Amino acid sequence: MRIAVIGGGPGGLYFAALAKQLDPAREITVWERNAADDTFGFGVVFSDETLDGIAGADPVVAAAMEAEFARWSDIDIHYRDTVQTSGGHGFAAIERKRLLQLLRARCADLGVDVRFSTLAPDVDELRRDHDLVVAADGVQSATRAKYADVFRPSLDERTCRYMWLATDRVLEAFTFVVRETAHGPLQVHAYPFSADRSTVIVELTEQTWRAAGFADTGRDLPPGHSDEDSVARCAALLGDFLDGHPLLTNNSKWVRFTTVRNATWRHDNLVLLGDAAHTAHFSIGSGTKLAMEDALALAAALETTDPIATALERYEAERRPVVESTQRAAQASLEWFETIDHAVGQDPEQFAFNLLTRSRRVTYDNLRLRDPEYTAALDRWFDTGQDVPTPPLFHPFPLGGLTLRNRVVSAPVALYRARDGVPGDAELLHLAGKALGGSGLVLAGMTAVSAGGRVTPACPGLYTDEQVAAWRRVTDAVHEHSGALIGVQLNHSGRKGSTAVPTAGSLGGPLADGWETVAPSPIAYRGLPAPRALTEPELHALVGEFAAAAARADAAGFDVLEIQAGHGFLLSTFLSPLTNERTDRWGGGPDGRLAFPLAVLDAVREVWRKPLLARISAVDWAPGGTTVEDAVRIAAAFAAHGVDAVDVSSGEVVPHERPAYGRGYQTPFAARVRAAAGVPTIAVGGISGYDDANSVLLAGRADLVAVGRAHLHDPAWTLHAAADLGYTGPGAHWPPIHAAGRAKPPSAGRARPALALRPAEPGPVHQRWLPGRRGRSD
Repeated sequence: MRIAVIGGGPGGLYFAALAKQLDPAREITVWERNAADDTFGFGVVFSDETLDGIAGADPVVAAAMEAEFARWSDIDIHYRDTVQTSGGHGFAAIERKRLLQLLRARCADLGVDVRFSTLAPDVDELRRDHDLVVAADGVQSATRAKYADVFRPSLDERTCRYMWLATDRVLEAFTFVVRETAHGPLQVHAYPFSADRSTVIVELTEQTWRAAGFADTGRDLPPGHSDEDSVARCAALLGDFLDGHPLLTNNSKWVRFTTVRNATWRHDNLVLLGDAAHTAHFSIGSGTKLAMEDALALAAALETTDPIATALERYEAERRPVVESTQRAAQASLEWFETIDHAVGQDPEQFAFNLLTRSRRVTYDNLRLRDPEYTAALDRWFDTGQDVPTPPLFHPFPLGGLTLRNRVVSAPVALYRARDGVPGDAELLHLAGKALGGSGLVLAGMTAVSAGGRVTPACPGLYTDEQVAAWRRVTDAVHEHSGALIGVQLNHSGRKGSTAVPTAGSLGGPLADGWETVAPSPIAYRGLPAPRALTEPELHALVGEFAAAAARADAAGFDVLEIQAGHGFLLSTFLSPLTNERTDRWGGGPDGRLAFPLAVLDAVREVWRKPLLARISAVDWAPGGTTVEDAVRIAAAFAAHGVDAVDVSSGEVVPHERPAYGRGYQTPFAARVRAAAGVPTIAVGGISGYDDANSVLLAGRADLVAVGRAHLHDPAWTLHAAADLGYTGPGAHWPPIHAAGRAKPPSAGRARPALALRPAEPGPVHQRWLPGRRGRSD
């Protein structure tokens, strides 16, 4: 087999060595345009998981790398004259230049033909003359560009500016430094990589970078030259952190990070590897790590699968889920740093936890396992005023004059079991089950303010006395048998009304004998009939309908009211520029689009004196639609008109939306609204575990968490979370009828004998990098 490798970086060299080791008869040639001693960057970081794979694949390379590693387990976060340290993480780093030397030596020992200072032949020629062509030619891959119609790349250039530097100050741990300068926050990602060097990455938001005047330096620098003026200014800003040590350069200049994605990584006998195929932001790891993992996976696929096309298919099928998972975490991390100014201002303890959990891969429980003392200190900080140690989820929360016993909200769920808008046993059983299961607040979902405001004929309402009496039966049961508060979500369907009960998805088709729908503008949704644009008298009547429904909610015994102003229902369509094309006072710019929802809130507040919530779609996930900046403005206006907390959801406004679904994917919107609008928020969407919920609350991303599908899976989700966490305080109320279930039932299995003379010594939680002693454990 003849194999051509374009690019002699770590990924290309490691693949060549592995492929040659597995079959010495293979003829493998690597073309590298740079000289053997040229290299850009400083240190690269590996996880223990990756190193285990390298050790199993090639012990020679693994041993050579191990001899050079800087190792540590701590993360230090420097913020507001404090240093917060979290241990138990495990890092290994090596100088990039030294790594390349080791890989080149391994290739030479195995007989790989590596040609430095040599441009690779045309890729079409290589494909004709070789069985396999591996394009490991980096983030600016010429191979990917040439076959763009096949690979279909997406290049997402981000907004922050960053610069790779080094220092001869040898750090002892992975170090984050966040400085509040006169121009905005400055952040540093730094770590040791040898006995005499540490990597220092300086990063600034676009706004801070421009305000500080960095846009005027380092223009049009040729390759290999560094922006010395910017480096000098960075050194001055970091003087105390550098402690007299200089910043060292190597082609150091301001750049923006580009997230590379491709629809496919393969084309016949050509395959992309490393940065040519994908990138992940440096704040969660190393591109070198991903490239070497690619190399290992590709070599393994060639060894066990034939022919070439099938091997490449297997390689991509196995690697893509891993890479995409990494990219999702990296995206969350880079977006956190892009909006770091909304986290700056938190107490040092909360800020550090917020930073550590930014990617959603590290969580409260995960940190508790890594470093129990660190999380215990966090709990003490968050636990102020509590009689017993209390996880964040079980802290009480004051809301509009009432107090929730914990931070769990049972999200409103549409049941489609009402008759003529009258709720029955289904609503009673559903809501009482959530209340008995421990939630602090349970919300009845999608309750119409009028018959014409229903989504389907099976939706409940609050527009008749019969409905009030039926709801009173539900609220009385919840109040009598649980300590939960109960609320109702008031809604008008708008253009999503007059539909059948959905059998799949969130919305059914149009009714054959349905009613006329209304909206701010006559814009149809999906396959539904176009609504009629509301007239001025109708708008005033609708305001009255919301107020009357709120008064009935009070008579029905509800404790909390939520106004549905999201998900493409009536109030939501007033707020979005994609669904509101009015030119009168109820449309136009942001103030006009806010006018009708605010009129509704004012009318509701006239008759409702209890806690008031509002749900919004923070973003439309569509070009030209509502943005998170709009969401901040909307939330602030809602708070000024009497809303006590904002339930921050997203999307479902237009059919051509492209949401980025994932675990906790809407939480950053809640965090942004909370920080920028100064209003309490409820996080919702993709929160399924109590560990995620605790992380959201402790990081200050939201004040409450709404649990939806997980509560459908387990109505006693909240109490089970308390049992797993060993919490027995007032935030987890076991009703007398369920009190016997407070202790977890016995599990299957047998008692295990103790067969060791001495218990195993636990590994060190805190390990620092001290080159003279190869690390120090505390």
